[in-house]
Amino acid sequence: MQTTSTHLAIHRLDLGYFVRPAVETGGPEPRVEPALAYLVEHDRGLLLFDTGIGAADPETEAHYRPQRRPLQAALTAVGASLAEVSLVVNCHLHFDHCGGNPLLAGKPIVVQEVELATARRGDYTIDELIDFPGARYEEVAGEAEIWPGVRVVPTPGHTDGHQSLVLRGPDGTVVLAGQAHDFASHYASADLARRAARDGVAPPLPAYYPWIDRLAAFDPRRVYFAHDASVWEPPRTP
Repeated sequence: MQTTSTHLAIHRLDLGYFVRPAVETGGPEPRVEPALAYLVEHDRGLLLFDTGIGAADPETEAHYRPQRRPLQAALTAVGASLAEVSLVVNCHLHFDHCGGNPLLAGKPIVVQEVELATARRGDYTIDELIDFPGARYEEVAGEAEIWPGVRVVPTPGHTDGHQSLVLRGPDGTVVLAGQAHDFASHYASADLARRAARDGVAPPLPAYYPWIDRLAAFDPRRVYFAHDASVWEPPRTP
């Protein structure tokens, strides 16, 4: 049986942007991408999904040219504060997703155990953003309900330990997909490939991550992303 939160509100937080160089875009030009986090109002309190772009070494700064918006300023804009946050969930631990974690020392941070182990091996992210004073991790291995109606679901691909957040509220399910896909359009294409495969369309068909099946089973009405302000919604049939 799937549990549901009786109160659920989601606020998207603009935490700045960075410039992805052309060598990483697959095209001739660089691309400017937002750094988006999400504050979730729940019966249990405030949950923060990702925390923005952290301070990096000079080489990384020059590579991505990040422009940051302070986490506290973003929270203030939606009527919240760092002190009020009860729980942090990171989709993964790259510096543009966990940068504000040290500001939340003592707060539990939910992360896949494989993600934390990878980050701690080094040469993966900014080490000071991982084991900072007061860091308090709650490691999970696979899918888990962390609050009533709030479930982390592994969505590996960008990293082995990437996870998404599934939120079941009174008016349906919302998925915070982080960087499971860079763009809502990529998620839409993968969902259509899944539908075509299930409909028995003859190959060849595009490949898609197996976890798309699991997210689709929740029948989400919206899917949000970390680096795309666009939102995926399912097609509606009359």
